[in-house]
Amino acid sequence: MKTITVISGKGGTGKTFLTASFASIAKNKVMVDCDVDAANLYILLHPDIKKDEAFTGGYEAEIIQERCIKCGKCLTVCRFDAIKTVKNKNNSIDKIFIDPLSCEGCGACLYGCPVDAIEINEKESGRWFISDTGYGPFIFARLDVAAENSGKLVSKIKEEGYKLAEKDGADYVIIDGPPGIGCPVIASLSGVDLALVITEPTLSGISDMKRVMEVAAFFGIETKVVINKYDLNIENTKKIEQICKERNISIAGYIPFSEKVPESIVQTVPYVEFSDDSVSEAIKNIWSNVITKGQYEDTT
Repeated sequence: MKTITVISGKGGTGKTFLTASFASIAKNKVMVDCDVDAANLYILLHPDIKKDEAFTGGYEAEIIQERCIKCGKCLTVCRFDAIKTVKNKNNSIDKIFIDPLSCEGCGACLYGCPVDAIEINEKESGRWFISDTGYGPFIFARLDVAAENSGKLVSKIKEEGYKLAEKDGADYVIIDGPPGIGCPVIASLSGVDLALVITEPTLSGISDMKRVMEVAAFFGIETKVVINKYDLNIENTKKIEQICKERNISIAGYIPFSEKVPESIVQTVPYVEFSDDSVSEAIKNIWSNVITKGQYEDTT
């Protein structure tokens, strides 16, 4: 079983566009969308959800009003301004409560309360789903609004993807990774066989590509690069090629610019099913290069 994570270092470079087409091309695979902050691969894969589970990641404090004596000591120990008060017309405290969006679950208020009126509870911060699609099994998640993304939910659905792949005897686990280089990206890369970095020939695209390359290199993960919309700036495409050459990183392929790409997304169809053109041909060649060793032979 080969595990592949599609990443970019920044948003909007085409991770989901490419991953959705891989879902259409690849055989005997499990798909996982690890961009839990803004999961959108499901839009193109049209899942039929079979399992819906809550995810608890972290803790939050709660004041038990029947025990609270309104002494205000918890206010003095909270460093996140999460404890709020409601005052009456005499400016005395009527109620003390905790803002769940501000609470970090550190527990300082628990130890500051003299009457044990505060409890620390597990916090539901999202949901994860196992589904069937016309392309095979698909696992994704949705993080709650303002919930912290430490990478735990990413690790959870990736683990579930591995379990399902082993159970079904899948040949591939294809992961749509989150943007950036933070904890969610590290969680999506942990233990995979290949990091496929999709970039674009812009200054920000090049800068973020180099950062995510360094993350993959730190963990010793084989890396290949896809240059999306390569023909919009050949000079910057050449710079990407040079960076890859200096780092001994293979280029898996080049995708030309096409105005049909947003049209396919509006139609919620993987691009290789939407149009039989140079973009589709490039994606098919990229998949072939992803699952084999070596450098892409064609040049720009």
